[in-house]
Amino acid sequence: MAESALIVVLVYFFLSGLDFSLTSWQCFTRPIVVAPITGLFLGDFRTGIIMGASLESIFMGISAIGGSIPADALTSSIVAVAFTILTGASIESGLAIAMPIGTLMASFSGILMSLFSSLAPYWENLAAKGDMKKFGFQMIFFDLFIARLASMVVLFLAVAYGVEGLYAFLGTLPVWVMTGLGKASGMMTAVGFAIITSMIWNKEVGAFFFFGFVLAKYLSLPTLAIAIVAGVIAVIYFFNEKKFVELKAAGSSSQNNSEEFF
Repeated sequence: MAESALIVVLVYFFLSGLDFSLTSWQCFTRPIVVAPITGLFLGDFRTGIIMGASLESIFMGISAIGGSIPADALTSSIVAVAFTILTGASIESGLAIAMPIGTLMASFSGILMSLFSSLAPYWENLAAKGDMKKFGFQMIFFDLFIARLASMVVLFLAVAYGVEGLYAFLGTLPVWVMTGLGKASGMMTAVGFAIITSMIWNKEVGAFFFFGFVLAKYLSLPTLAIAIVAGVIAVIYFFNEKKFVELKAAGSSSQNNSEEFF
C-alpha cells in the first residue's frame, strides 16, 4: 500500500503542478483526466476510465470560484479510484465515498489557505522591493511544493493506511446499507447534471435538453451517437451565429457609410 500511496501522490503532484504551470484553469485536475491516469499507474486503466466519466458527471458543476470549492475533485478522484482498484471494491462503492472525501479535503484546504494568507504581508513587501526574480522564484516554489505538501502527506496516509480500513469497515455493514450506497452513487451523477444544467439553463438551450432526453429515452440511442448529434448541432449553431454577427456588422457599416454620404 505504501508503494501505491507514493504513486498516487506523484500523480497528484504532477497533475496539480502541470495545471498550475500551464495556467489551464483546472483542466488537468478534473476527474475525467485524473481518474484514468491514476488507474493507469495503479494497473487498472479500464476502471480509471469508467470512474473518471462517472466522477466527472458528479463534479462537473463544481468549480473553484474565488478559491472556494465545496468539494475537492482532484483528491477525491484519486482516493476513490485507489480505493476501488487496491481493495477490489465495486465501482459503486468507490463513487459513493468520493463526495464525502472531496468535501473533507476541501475543508482541509480551506484551513491551510487561511494559514497561508498570513504570508501575504511578506509577499507584498518582497514585491514592493522590486526584486521580481526572487519574488517569482519564491512564489513558484511555494505553490508547487510548500502549498501542496500538507495535502500530499494526507493523501499518502489516506491511501497507505486508510483504504484497507475503510474497506474492512464497509465489509461489516449490512447488505441493505451497501445497496443504498450503490443507489446513492447513481443518484449523484444525476445531481451533477442538475447542478450544471441549473447554471446554463435558459430558454435558448432548454429545448436541447428535452431533445437529448427523447433521443436517449425513446429512440434508445447510445451516448456516443447523441454526442455526435449534439456536436453537429453545436457546429451549425456556431457558424450560423457567426454569419449573423458578420451580416449585422456589415449592415451597420453600410448604414454608417450612407449617413456619411448624405
